[in-house]
Formats: sequence, structure tokens, C-alpha cells
Amino acid sequence: MKSELPKQFMQVSGREIILYCIKKFLDFDPQIKIIVAVHNDYMKLMKKLAEENNLSIEITAGGETRFHSVKNSLALIHDADAVVGIHDAARPLVSLETIRRCYDGARRNGNATPAIEVSETLREVKGNESRHVNRTDYRVIQTPQCFKVSLIQKAFNRPYSESFTDDASVLETDGGKINLVEGNFENIKVTHPRDLIIAKALLEHEQR
Repeated sequence: MKSELPKQFMQVSGREIILYCIKKFLDFDPQIKIIVAVHNDYMKLMKKLAEENNLSIEITAGGETRFHSVKNSLALIHDADAVVGIHDAARPLVSLETIRRCYDGARRNGNATPAIEVSETLREVKGNESRHVNRTDYRVIQTPQCFKVSLIQKAFNRPYSESFTDDASVLETDGGKINLVEGNFENIKVTHPRDLIIAKALLEHEQR
């Protein structure tokens, strides 16, 4: 992002990205319990944002990787029969419909991960060679990824692997079958400076 400030704390239209995320989940369920894993260097900033916005959330220390941050957060959940949604703090444009589909799917099937179809042509690249692949065989994965607490806590008991790029991959390694539900195309992950421009336009459109 070409910024010392982590992207989730950068502002879009006068509000920090992470606050848009939290608001979406509170709009979905005002009684939902929210846990935020934060790097120690930004713990004070997160607490300040929570106080200024009157947010009743639990804040815990993040870990060395996403895996460790999620594991720290899962340790704070004591209802094994509950459903937990794990969401990227840099996805402020998740829709209420996507959140609902994920939680409903996890209640029915134990887990649910939002996905969207690939609209671009794809090529598989290996070394200096590339070949066309059928894009209908692929999906773009988003968050929130929702799970029955007992299942995902068990999966996160295993050692960390670099292959764990999301939470569904952890459950899959533990033998779980991943269930996909429909995501929403606006649910981009703010990763590059250009994404801030896109997110600003989409958020302002959403607010109108």
C-alpha cells in the first residue's frame, strides 16, 4: 500500500476501513460478538477507535501470521456449538446478503466460504510455459469464511503451514469438505493503492 499505516486503519471517505467491516456485521446482527486481532503496535489505535465509535468489541493480540492471529481469536470462543465468521479487515464492501449466506450455510453444513465466478481469461504458468485453462473450473474466494466453532478450533490445533492462505484451507487439511456459497463482486480486498479509489467509489455508491 506504500504506507506505514496498515491498510485496515487507512481512511476511505473519512472512516477507517476496519470500521466499515465491523459495522456490516453489526448491521447483520446487533448482538453479534466481535473479536479483532491486532498487532501490538496498533493495539492502542484499535482501542481508541472502539471507544470513539462506542463499539463493544473484544480486542486480542495478533500473531506472526494470519493463522496465528485467527488461532488467538478462536481461543476466546467458548461455545463449541456457535458459528464463527472469520473476515478480512480489508474487505469493507461485503454485503449483508453474503454474510447471511455464509452463516446460514455454516449452520446447515458445518462451514461456508463465499466465492465468485472468474470473469477474466486464465492461463496456468509453469516456468517459461503457459497454457489456457477453463475459467469455469475456478472460483475467487472471499470472506467471511464461516465455521461451526468446534470444527474450526480442532483444525487450528495443527502446526502452521505456509500452504494455509485462508481458514478454509486449514479445515480442508484437517479433512473437512469446503462448502462454497455465493459471494458479492464488490467484496474486494483492499491490497493496492488503486483499490482505495475503487473502494471509495463503491462505498459512496452504497451509501447513496
